[in-house]
Amino acid sequence: MPRENLTAKRERAAHVEERMFEHYGEGACSLDYLTPFQLTVAVVLSAQCTDAAVNKVTPALFARYPTPEAMAAARVSDVEDIIHSLGFFRSKAKNLVALAQTLLAEFGGEIPNDLAQLQKLPGVGRKTANVVMCEAFRNPQGIAVDTHVFRIAHRLGFATRNDDTPEKTEAKLLKIYPQPQWLFINHQWVHFGREFCRARNPLCGECIVGDLCPTRGKC
Repeated sequence: MPRENLTAKRERAAHVEERMFEHYGEGACSLDYLTPFQLTVAVVLSAQCTDAAVNKVTPALFARYPTPEAMAAARVSDVEDIIHSLGFFRSKAKNLVALAQTLLAEFGGEIPNDLAQLQKLPGVGRKTANVVMCEAFRNPQGIAVDTHVFRIAHRLGFATRNDDTPEKTEAKLLKIYPQPQWLFINHQWVHFGREFCRARNPLCGECIVGDLCPTRGKC
């Protein structure tokens, strides 16, 4: 594929998004939750482990600590006991209790609808904040770049080898995709990454955007 300018990338990205939307719609969140608080907790827990693993522990966690008030009063060791099957469970348990306490002390017990304010919560980085902004509030201020989005952005040629961090990759995607589409990309690409654009043995021959991909068959 010849070198693309930004306009050409935006045109190709528009076609990619059309295919994604046809196949996945807006893309369903893989984490189970009922409230913005529970979503934030689930996303914090999902760091470096699968959503399926998180969904196995959150029913018991949310049954015992369904609200910030309940979580803020929890003993860290009790939270650890519930989430011990997850990676980094000790630091995650500590962050969850501190997150709930911070919500009560600084945000009136409510998850803030603001990207910068979200990142003041213990355990919440930009990726988590982006997921919460899109999923809980439908107010996209960025694109959550997880391992799937990072891989797919590079394979589709929307990021280069110099974009070697999630932050740099996100910056490229924000220039290519219009803001209304930021709402869908993470969920759509997570499903796409699991179904077609796998880290190993991607299904290039069956890919729904294969004809739009400059690395098709080369991964």
